[in-house]
Amino acid sequence: MPLQNRVDPFGIIHATAARGLFAGNRGVIHDPATRTLLKRRWTTRAWLICECEFRGRKRDVMGRNGPNGGAGWTELFFLDEVTALAAGHRPCFYCRRERARDFAVRFGEAFNIDEPKAPQIDTRLHIERRASGGKPTELACDALADLPDGAMVARGAKAFAIRKGVAHPWSFQGYSPPTTPGGKVGGLVLLTPPSTLAVLRTGYRPVWHPSIEA
Repeated sequence: MPLQNRVDPFGIIHATAARGLFAGNRGVIHDPATRTLLKRRWTTRAWLICECEFRGRKRDVMGRNGPNGGAGWTELFFLDEVTALAAGHRPCFYCRRERARDFAVRFGEAFNIDEPKAPQIDTRLHIERRASGGKPTELACDALADLPDGAMVARGAKAFAIRKGVAHPWSFQGYSPPTTPGGKVGGLVLLTPPSTLAVLRTGYRPVWHPSIEA
């Protein structure tokens, strides 16, 4: 059975056999004895996007990877960076230093902050992200064309990634050809936290799953 460690754009953690391009970290949220999630879904405001491979290091996923046989941080996984950003994560300064610096510089440009620190970014994202209690921002359908590449929106339980002004349906396996989110008038909401959306508008370019080109 697959472990419950795959994150969707809403920030919800699922059990699925689908693989992803990136790992993630919200602190220790699993029981290493059973390799299952605890009730809590984070123990830190620093929700990170990490490399799946870094300097040849090996980890026992959702096992005991901490000092003295402790749990260590819980390994989460994302389809791609677009998905992770929508869920409210940001690049890790340890294993993705250059990307994290780029994200921070653009965050500073967006909000007129000189040399923003990681805790400033994390505090703001923690207020905004859906999975930690942020309120969704409603959108009009004609607003999709104005969203930057890499933004994600939702109608009900269906998520869509915006690329070149059009919406691509998301799944754990990848993206489908572009479509217009259907349904009744209204009900379209922004998934990507507003602060991350501002970073995308300043030119941050997230990594996409290859299926976006199919």
